Amino acid sequence: MIDPKLLEHLESYLTEHRKTRFDHVLSQRTKYYTVATEDVYQLHNTSAVVRSCDVFGIQEVNIVEEQNSKHIDREIAMGAQKWVDLNRYDSVGNCISDLKQKGYQIVATTPHTNDCELHEFDITKKSCFFFGRETEGLSQEVLDAADSYLKIPMVGFTESLNISVSAAIILQHVTTKLRQTSIDWQLTDQEVLEKRLDWCKKTIKSYDEIVARFYSK
Repeated sequence: MIDPKLLEHLESYLTEHRKTRFDHVLSQRTKYYTVATEDVYQLHNTSAVVRSCDVFGIQEVNIVEEQNSKHIDREIAMGAQKWVDLNRYDSVGNCISDLKQKGYQIVATTPHTNDCELHEFDITKKSCFFFGRETEGLSQEVLDAADSYLKIPMVGFTESLNISVSAAIILQHVTTKLRQTSIDWQLTDQEVLEKRLDWCKKTIKSYDEIVARFYSK
């Protein structure tokens, strides 16, 4: 449980601008949609996806690292990894199982015989959008487990987009549509409190010392 008095004390160390910024960003955050990347080779691609998630209000990113285990590139993510929660998995099977237990449908972002174009996607379903490796795409395991297949319509000679570009296009579309519905897509009150405390911890220098002094009084 979050100690409201501690949170109030910690937020007294923030500027009014920062507190207002936190409130505004949190009011637009969602866990109704989430993203998963599967063994992406290029570090800057995963980092850029994290950045897009922050920009479009996605609170959680799921990173599968069966073959590639790397740290998020801070320069590419531009600090987004501080504000977005990263869930790491050592197997795609564990990731899919966890997401389904949380009520997400698995959406494979790849052309498929049963796919739908982006403008046709049913935004009302709680969804995790899976993005695959740069050359091979999504694994057969993800394709077999997918509840839905999604593609971005293209009319040029190029037949594919960079993973980070695809993620940005899809997230911009679905989050814009989601916010126009009456679906309860925002974070719960408890989740908002948890994020306020987490962001204070990541923002305030000498956080541990301040907390220690607070409870010693």
